[in-house]
Amino acid sequence: MATSTHSVSLEMSASAHSTADTPTAHLDELLAELRSKALEFAKVSPSARAALLRACLPAIRAQARPWAEAAIAAKGLDAGRPQASEEWLAGPMTTMRNTRLLAEALDAIATTGSPGPEEKKVRRDERGRTVVEVFPNTVVDALLYTGFTATVRMKEGMTPADVRTAQGSFYKQADPKGGVSLVLGAGNVTSIPPMDALYKMFVDGNVCLVKLNPVNEYLQEHLDKAFAPLVEKGYLKFVKGGTSVGTYLVNHPEVDDVHITGSDRTHDLIVWGPPGPERERRMREDDPVLKKAITSELGCVTPVMITPGPYSDSELAFIAQNVATMMVNNASCNCNAGKMLITAKGWSGRDKLLGLIKAELGAQKPRKAYYPGAFDRYRSLVGERADVVKLGDAKEGELPWTLVFGLDSANKEEDLFITEPFCPILSETSLEASDAAAFLKAATAFCNDRLWGTLSAVLIIHPRTEAEPGVSAALYDAVDQLRYGAVGINQWTGLVYALVTTPWGAHPSSTLKNVQGGLGWVHNTFMLEGIEKVVLRGPLTVFPKPPWFVTSKTAHEIAPKLVELEFEPGVLKVPAIAIAALRG
Repeated sequence: MATSTHSVSLEMSASAHSTADTPTAHLDELLAELRSKALEFAKVSPSARAALLRACLPAIRAQARPWAEAAIAAKGLDAGRPQASEEWLAGPMTTMRNTRLLAEALDAIATTGSPGPEEKKVRRDERGRTVVEVFPNTVVDALLYTGFTATVRMKEGMTPADVRTAQGSFYKQADPKGGVSLVLGAGNVTSIPPMDALYKMFVDGNVCLVKLNPVNEYLQEHLDKAFAPLVEKGYLKFVKGGTSVGTYLVNHPEVDDVHITGSDRTHDLIVWGPPGPERERRMREDDPVLKKAITSELGCVTPVMITPGPYSDSELAFIAQNVATMMVNNASCNCNAGKMLITAKGWSGRDKLLGLIKAELGAQKPRKAYYPGAFDRYRSLVGERADVVKLGDAKEGELPWTLVFGLDSANKEEDLFITEPFCPILSETSLEASDAAAFLKAATAFCNDRLWGTLSAVLIIHPRTEAEPGVSAALYDAVDQLRYGAVGINQWTGLVYALVTTPWGAHPSSTLKNVQGGLGWVHNTFMLEGIEKVVLRGPLTVFPKPPWFVTSKTAHEIAPKLVELEFEPGVLKVPAIAIAALRG
């Protein structure tokens, strides 16, 4: 499509090339069909919407294996090894859970007027901030994730009554009109495109066109079948295409709003146009190229803050496995991959922990660098640095697990502080801190002021340290002040993505001009509005080993069982999962 300075172009964005761009005539037909169905879909009752979602569950179940196997093959994983579990867990399992929980929320709206949770879970915390307990909500979840909790911290000034008034706003409209949303799908995690669409449809109330990323356009046949009840009704469509198709769709008059999961560079191309004087003028004058609403999830240099404390050898070993998981999962091509370890100078456990992390990563085979631009980003960030450790025998098409420890925290020009690698690089820096409380304060300031991105952060703290005088208050302050949409205490924020009752998105301090980790929220099956952040809490160590850990020996056996459990939860399904986990 020809473009001008008054239309959006994605031609400068880094992307794989599509094997088969959807013809523009067919795109026009699909958008015309979606437009014709927008009002009809907006008028569908909550109970009828729940029925549509429940009709998708057996279809997702039928596609789970071929869907996961397609992703396993595309990413060069071994289907017979634990690493294959990643594509079950981050693909059909999470999508199944999202679909089912949205159906339950819609049933709750139909019967009580609210998507939940129960009244007592919307409360004020010890300092008067309104929070919503969103996990666990069932006996099954409590059994599977023993010791894990998640709360949503609402924006300052909101009361519990305000939360109830604001949530599920689409379903409070007297005469909803609906609209047509465009989702520009992510190429790295296979549940992202369908789950972004589910949010636009069942929380925002719009019909939806999803343009799959060329990296995972192999998903189309599986998603068309998995969501056939919605596709056949004309409420949801999936298409393939590269930058030219994306440009055409973003500019299409039948598209009312856009959601993108990708990079901040692509976001800014869409909103402000290519870099140069014209973009600068537009930003000065608040004159974006894109005149439509846009939401986004764009990534982060994810910090992992290690609060100094009395960790035992076994606890340090578990932390090392946890950090290795944050790095290795999905070849480190996750927006929430652990990227920046932050330690305290002089902490006696620092060298031991870093050595254990090195050993864990060294035990992992290098992965295929499947995501476009990975080699260029790697070369740019690693360059000729002398302080680099490369682990593993990387074959052609692979990248080694790479450690860059000892970065100068005062160096304002350090690229690794401001560039999301999206490749297997893990860095470390240390801060001056006299004790745990001082470390929490210093680490919070460093993350907020020096690291790029506002999506998620991990903070590890020993329970005995937290119990020390003044430390609990310092921890509250740190969590309160960290400008991230998700903060994981002792556990990876990848779980915030996967639980789906938890909203997923960047801190609301992001703006259209300085988008950082993105704008808006997805997942969020309780349909909350006025969110500031999600706080995940987990035990310092977990037994048996979680199936998402890269050190689990039975994860590939557990993952299909979890898909079945999410299809139809039941306490009787838990023992088989637990037994397999005990062998891991």
